[in-house]
Amino acid sequence: MDISMAALKGGVAKTTTAIHLAAFFHKHDETVLIDSDKNESALTWARLGSLPFPVCPLEGATKYIRKAVHVIIDTQARPTNSDLEAIAQGCDLLILPTTPKALDIDALIKTTDVLKELKANFKVLLTMVPPPRRRPSMRKVQPHLKEEKARFLLSQEEIPTFKGAIYQYTAFERSPLMGVTVDQYPDKYAKRAWDCYQKIGEEILNG
Repeated sequence: MDISMAALKGGVAKTTTAIHLAAFFHKHDETVLIDSDKNESALTWARLGSLPFPVCPLEGATKYIRKAVHVIIDTQARPTNSDLEAIAQGCDLLILPTTPKALDIDALIKTTDVLKELKANFKVLLTMVPPPRRRPSMRKVQPHLKEEKARFLLSQEEIPTFKGAIYQYTAFERSPLMGVTVDQYPDKYAKRAWDCYQKIGEEILNG
């Protein structure tokens, strides 16, 4: 499966998503992550540590692609409409990470109109979301109000969105400094952070 990440702005966990989904898929089959972003964030992450899968630039990726069952692509940030068209046509699934902030959601909605016209297979992933909490008066864990509002706006526009979300844990910010995925970072919330991406990976596999 070929999966691309695209983000309309920086700081929405595009590279973090690429790294962790590559780690998830690599547990199932040979996976390669291609870093085509000029910032080379994924390549820097890989150089700092020891990721279980290869990370390579777009140039010279051919030999890795031949061996891979899954290819994850971290694309250039802030793509134009023509860039989005090319990205969408070149992958099986296009993932659009976004924070639940109202301005980010509004910008995303405008961009997805282009993808709908192309009949592209894309899905929005809510990232950097405040974790849900269990209030004393409630038995079930309740999503944060920001997540609920974001999902409402996306559903109103009939935009396909992952059921799972990537919650805002400190481990996500610090694991790149060690060059590891969040499940390898020594933090008490590391497992919860990893579970976020594991659920997304399972959503993809289960269609």
